[in-house]
Amino acid sequence: MYGADLARVYDLVHRERGKDYRTEAEAVAAAARRHRPGASRLLDVACGTGGHLRHFADLFPHVEGLELSAPMAEAARAALPGVSVHPGDMRHFRLGTTFDVVTCMFGSIGYMTSVTDLGRALSEFARHLEPGGVAVVDPWWFYETFADGHVSADVVTVDGITVSRVSHSARRGRTSHMEVHFVVAEPGAGARHFVDTHIISLFSRAEYEQAFRQAGFAVEYLPEAPSGRGLFVGVRE
Repeated sequence: MYGADLARVYDLVHRERGKDYRTEAEAVAAAARRHRPGASRLLDVACGTGGHLRHFADLFPHVEGLELSAPMAEAARAALPGVSVHPGDMRHFRLGTTFDVVTCMFGSIGYMTSVTDLGRALSEFARHLEPGGVAVVDPWWFYETFADGHVSADVVTVDGITVSRVSHSARRGRTSHMEVHFVVAEPGAGARHFVDTHIISLFSRAEYEQAFRQAGFAVEYLPEAPSGRGLFVGVRE
């Protein structure tokens, strides 16, 4: 998952297939500043290659990232010189500082394999927030809203590189299993194929809200977020 092959084409594919990182970042900033108007320091957990982080850097005076995948973190550092991108697992990290806002985007919180792990991650978010600080989380699909058997397909060409992406998602108990096939074709290099498989937990909305409260947050859910999955906004009590 999230190896060097994917890191190279990740932003290219999602940007060209219509993901609006800027609009999503602005929505997150607005949600956070409703509770903390003077927010200036932001940590983006599971920042990937920096797709949202580069826009957060325009919206907050100080930003940092945290990323488990070494190739993804390396790509983020290359794209954002001067921004600290820390290696780390969202369930247990210690940065030795606190922030006004902690974000977790693109459904990444769904990689927590249990409600217990979900609670551990949210507790770490709280640990890295100032009192009254805000955690904004873009969840994966809820157990009750997941579209079993969903298929998605896109072909994009940028700077001479053509990438096809075809995915299939299926419900297996309380998880979604998403298999994503990529074919990358370049002049002089030919075409190559690789597969990424993602096992993502299907928590219910109630389970998210309970985990937020147990981690010390007052929580609200905003259903009309640009990502289509809504946003959880937690204020550290």
